[in-house]
Amino acid sequence: MTMTEITSLQNPRVKNARRLRHGRHRQRQGRILIDGAGELARAIRAGANLREVFVCERLCTGDEERALLEMLPQSDAEIIQVSKPVFEKLAFGHRAEGVLGVAETPRQMLNDLLLPQNPLVAVLEGVQKPGNIGAVLRSADAAGVSAVIAADAGTDLYNPNAIRASLGAIFTVPICAADTAEILDWLRRHELAVLAARTDGSVAYTEIDYRRPTAIVLGSEAEGLSDAWQGENLTAVRLPMLGAADSLNVSVTAAVLFYEALRQRQTE
Repeated sequence: MTMTEITSLQNPRVKNARRLRHGRHRQRQGRILIDGAGELARAIRAGANLREVFVCERLCTGDEERALLEMLPQSDAEIIQVSKPVFEKLAFGHRAEGVLGVAETPRQMLNDLLLPQNPLVAVLEGVQKPGNIGAVLRSADAAGVSAVIAADAGTDLYNPNAIRASLGAIFTVPICAADTAEILDWLRRHELAVLAARTDGSVAYTEIDYRRPTAIVLGSEAEGLSDAWQGENLTAVRLPMLGAADSLNVSVTAAVLFYEALRQRQTE
């Protein structure tokens, strides 16, 4: 571990880190930005390739922040001490917890996924809001989902908002992106039962057997699922909608389905 100190707002390393708020710069640099002590701790435990950590010790007042500072020497990251004004320039909005990390972008591919014996996989098609992706990942982590696959993703998976909304679960749940046709082929080769969540689904979600190898497929609120997720060997499932709204947020639908699967699997 090496230590550097920065007090200038115009420092090039500060500017490069700030640019990682924008997708084109994340792609150009091959790096991502990780806000928050909890998210950074989960990234370190998961083996993320952490390159830099900006630290303002004046702001590291909570137990979580202090615990992270004790973890940092275990990583290969360069620790960069910064002044409070520099950190506030780096931080997202008013979230000034005193620690912010820069890591290499994880590069897991679909065929890299290693599934357990009886997998439960989530597929998100066309979901554009990074906060929704992060929220689904948080539920997937909690409910023991084996992997999350983004089909035709409308945003890069490691958007800082997705990392933050997942509370760092994006580093604990295997995740990758691929196109829909490739994912369908992959699901068939792995012999997963495919359940497509649709408002017009023919089967209530409580009537499904989730105890077999299963993929739960969810679309965006705006577009739903494409026609690729219709036909033989796919089951359209629905959640009851008894009020005026005709759909739930994708992250809420995901949580309901994940926990129904968990309930059934725990009562085998």
